Amino acid sequence: MLRTISLSKSLTSTLTKMGPRAMSTTSILPQVQDVPCSKLGGRYTVTLIPGDGIGQETSSAVKTIFKAANVPVDWEQFDVSGYTSADDLTFKQSVESLRRNKVGLKGILYTPVSSLGHSSFNVTIRKDLDMYASLVLCKNIPGYPTRHEGVDFAIIRENTEGEYSGLEHQSYPGVVESLKVITRTKSERIARFAFDFALRNNRKKVTCIHKANIMKLADGLFLNTCREVSKEYASSGIKFDDMIVDNASMQLVSRPQQFDVMVMPNLYGNIVSNVGAGLVGGPGIVPGCNIGREYAMFEPGCRHVGKDIQGRNTANPSAMILSSVMMLRHLGLDDHANKIANAVSKTIMGGAVKTPDMGGSSTTTDFTFAVISNL
Repeated sequence: MLRTISLSKSLTSTLTKMGPRAMSTTSILPQVQDVPCSKLGGRYTVTLIPGDGIGQETSSAVKTIFKAANVPVDWEQFDVSGYTSADDLTFKQSVESLRRNKVGLKGILYTPVSSLGHSSFNVTIRKDLDMYASLVLCKNIPGYPTRHEGVDFAIIRENTEGEYSGLEHQSYPGVVESLKVITRTKSERIARFAFDFALRNNRKKVTCIHKANIMKLADGLFLNTCREVSKEYASSGIKFDDMIVDNASMQLVSRPQQFDVMVMPNLYGNIVSNVGAGLVGGPGIVPGCNIGREYAMFEPGCRHVGKDIQGRNTANPSAMILSSVMMLRHLGLDDHANKIANAVSKTIMGGAVKTPDMGGSSTTTDFTFAVISNL
């Protein structure tokens, strides 16, 4: 059985509902509701792509916790790897599974740096299914002290164009041209997503990140479109400002508390998400999701494969677990989401079980069973 929504609701229904701004065990993560999903007999079928590096370990943690918490989710797992070719059958099957189920949980797929013609599977999935909005939440977690306190901002990134358009060619030996594509339609779509997110989640300000001082046409179009959209939300009290991306990078590491909702083109969003993750503790704890009109895919917000610690049982599974909590809210399984979110929060606040990235020596397995004991 599919839950469907009208076209007029399709944009607003993708937006998340954070609840109280203060960090609590039940409002750590956003909620996505009223979107299509695959449900049969009271159970949901979700596509699972563990990914490369530590993906198998962190995905295993999620599956173990879901089983212990009796979550009504059945997995269609596809062990896709970024090392395979673009015509790989398993990759094609995973995309078809996502089309069928509408919802997916995914680790990070490796993208070869030197392989000419090898497109990123991460980008391909998001573009093919038009999951145009990337949402990453950067927020301090109680029990995990970092350099900065009071960090709480959302990064909203346009997922389908910009520098990731994949349009490159060598016009002459030793001369490469790479096209950056920015359109008014997609700029307006992501801007409205950002302002609607701010409005629904009691956020006070939206900041457009750009490089319009140099890329006057491309980034200028993105900035001007955001400015035009902001006028429609002025009566709601949401403030709007903009910041050049290099200055934003410095401001993030010096005074991150000034940011609330940040909206930006593709490449800047990738970079800023990594900076944001570093501010609140690293890639192991930052959840994220990709949202479109029809599909939603949840994955760690800081897209690191973790190849260097693969197979060591030392990875922090929090980012994958919390991304799965976002997925549960998306499915309307709030009780299960709250139970697991509470357990993760208690485990971190307790301080007895810490993976190496958190300053401890506990294993991925230790952390997983600690979460289960706190359910």
